Amino acid sequence: MALLVLASLCFISALIGVADAVPTPSFSVTGRVYCDTCRAGFVHEFTEYLGGAKVRLECRDYVSGQVSHSGEALTDKYGYYTITMSDDHQEEICEVVLLDSPRYDCKEIPADHRDRARVALTRNNGMSSEQRNVNAIGYLKDVPLPKCGPMLQRYALFTDDDINY
Repeated sequence: MALLVLASLCFISALIGVADAVPTPSFSVTGRVYCDTCRAGFVHEFTEYLGGAKVRLECRDYVSGQVSHSGEALTDKYGYYTITMSDDHQEEICEVVLLDSPRYDCKEIPADHRDRARVALTRNNGMSSEQRNVNAIGYLKDVPLPKCGPMLQRYALFTDDDINY
């Protein structure tokens, strides 16, 4: 009888342990890749989204900067990608970075960090969902479209003297 009680207690303890176990998070990171046809530095009315672009999600150690986890994806025909990353990365810097453009005329990577989008992959930040949406990242078209000049002037960003279109 004592053996049966002891076995029951062990079984109940095991069930409690399983109930208290926290599942490993699996984050889904979604974003978009575009071609900046006006070289404006932001998404605008003439932006073209890139299907077949390659991106990588990298998580780097805060101190050493070494990449500890990564995953790659290709964009769909609308420029969207989704990368799944497991585990909590609270002590790491995670970013989606551009790898390859499918367009020969839109391969230039911007010098001002618009080639990457940072994302928090931890449950310890107040976000209840494991879905993460990141800012769009994009390449620069080698030659701006002729219609870009008037559009940029409407936004009062450039004058005719700033850029020749």
